[in-house]
Formats: sequence, C-alpha cells, structure tokens
Amino acid sequence: MTDRTSGLALSGFDPVAFFTEGAALEGRREHEYVLEGIAWRFRNRGNRAAFVRDPDVYRPGFGGYDPVALGDGFPVAGDPRLWAVHRQRLYLFSTDANRQRFLKIPAGVLDDAGRAWPAVMKTLSP
Repeated sequence: MTDRTSGLALSGFDPVAFFTEGAALEGRREHEYVLEGIAWRFRNRGNRAAFVRDPDVYRPGFGGYDPVALGDGFPVAGDPRLWAVHRQRLYLFSTDANRQRFLKIPAGVLDDAGRAWPAVMKTLSP
C-alpha cells in the first residue's frame, strides 16, 4: 500500500520498527529508501540497512491490505496504526475489530485471505 498523496509506503511508518520496537513509529525523511518506485522511511540507518538487505522480511503481508477484509472478498487498505506480527510477518488492518478477529484465529483468517488474494491482485491498479 502506497499513500497516493505522499508516495510513501505505510504512510511513512518504519516497517522495521514493528519488529524491533514492537510499535508503529514514523520514519524520517533523511533515512528514506526508494524500492520499485515506492518510498519507505526509517527511524535510523540501522533499520534502513536491515530493510535494504531483505525487504521481503519487512513488507506487510498482502501488500498492506487488511487480511480479514480480503478473506471477506474486499480489498481494503490496512492502517499502519492497526497492526500485528504473526509468524514473523507484518499485517495491517482497516479496523480494530478486524485486528481482534485476526488475533483470535490468525490461521483461519490467513487461509481465507490467501485464497482470495490472487483474484484480488488482478483487480488492483499497479
């Protein structure tokens, strides 16, 4: 998910901080990194370096779309302030209710979202 206004991934939140700090923390312009035309921001050089080494570890699952909504058949953008890490993968949610649903049955939600994701990807603009 890229913010169409700013061009920032995760609305400027640092994707590594979810793992290292256990928090949604805003990145800084001076630690920005552009990957595939998308600007990612980081709190410090170390987080930026970790992302550059292995971006797939830190990019959110399902491209930042809410896995609960995906499983229900709707591609809804996740909010970086509503997040969870499950099995070393970051997931974003559009509502706290969806986050809570995920936390109760992550495997079921991920199975449903995984089945829906290939068809949904075909409908999304690049």
